[in-house]
Amino acid sequence: MAQIDSEKYAVATQLQLTWWRFRRHKLAMISLVLLVLVYLLAIFADFLATQDPHATDARTSYIAPQPIQWFDDNGFNPHVYGIKGVRDMKTFKLVYTVDPNRRVYIDFFGQGYEYNLFGLIPTKVHLMTLRNAERGDGIYILGTDLLGRDLWSRLMVATRVSLTIGLVGVSISLFLGVLLGGISAVYGGIVDTMIQRTIEVIRSMPTIPLWLGLAAALPNNWSVLQVYFAITIIISLLAWTDLARVVRGKFLALKEEDFVMAAELAGASQGRIIFRHMLPSFASHIIAAVSLALPAMIISETSLSFLGLGLRPPAISWGILLQDAQNIQTLALAPWLLISAIPVVVVILAFNFLGDGLRDAADPYG
Repeated sequence: MAQIDSEKYAVATQLQLTWWRFRRHKLAMISLVLLVLVYLLAIFADFLATQDPHATDARTSYIAPQPIQWFDDNGFNPHVYGIKGVRDMKTFKLVYTVDPNRRVYIDFFGQGYEYNLFGLIPTKVHLMTLRNAERGDGIYILGTDLLGRDLWSRLMVATRVSLTIGLVGVSISLFLGVLLGGISAVYGGIVDTMIQRTIEVIRSMPTIPLWLGLAAALPNNWSVLQVYFAITIIISLLAWTDLARVVRGKFLALKEEDFVMAAELAGASQGRIIFRHMLPSFASHIIAAVSLALPAMIISETSLSFLGLGLRPPAISWGILLQDAQNIQTLALAPWLLISAIPVVVVILAFNFLGDGLRDAADPYG
């Protein structure tokens, strides 16, 4: 058996060796499964939403989280309690709370608000909808905010927006980092000098004043989609420098390797040497770098939106949801608004653990 294993490792590719070593990192594997689940939630965000995330209703302002009741006297029969108005005798304000004496039953795969599945297919099907609901009734799993908007539905859509910005931003910065880092190492001379000086200038810029200027430069009449793409591109243009230096260092180290010199002597073109021989030899390092860059992208968007410098309402992202939780008086009335911070922490930790596992597995011979 030992001989079979040694033969298997002897003929394995670098990616196979990386995967076998990565699988032994239990925390990284758990993080990978968790992130896959989170991205699936993001893909089916509207399907999982129980209400229109933009719909407001003063009757349901600051409704506390309402658990789903899965059983009644007839057995398995999921339902939630209805909403009723109660007069606060101290403030004489009409407050809407849960009415435990009225049950509203849940239908699975029912009809709700209209959305585009995968951005292409118009549909109204949702995982959970209410049967014979009255105005104000809802499946408030995580409660509601000041305007009566369902926090669960908004969190699902916010997860899609924030994670998508991270993926798109990392894709752009990956392209720029590999391209410019490779050009810098391969051609050297004045080209290398110019790229390295550009990297130093970008890295020397103070972050907060830069974001303040960029936020002021975005026109107020831009649509949500335009601001979304602008923020994504800006974050990407400022995040490629680390990867570019990593790629440059790897290229410089590989230029002196025997297999590169043999490819040059065999008449291989510069492009073939780069993409066929050099890049695959440290692809695992690039994957590890990207997995560590993703949480930085997500944190950047969340922080900017939280400070009012990123996405703007009616857009929904983690940062915008956390804006509602920055007021102490608001938190005293609705502490459940802080729930929006939990997915941010969990996803960032998962990405960091995944990056650590990939970084450890990137050198399978080590």
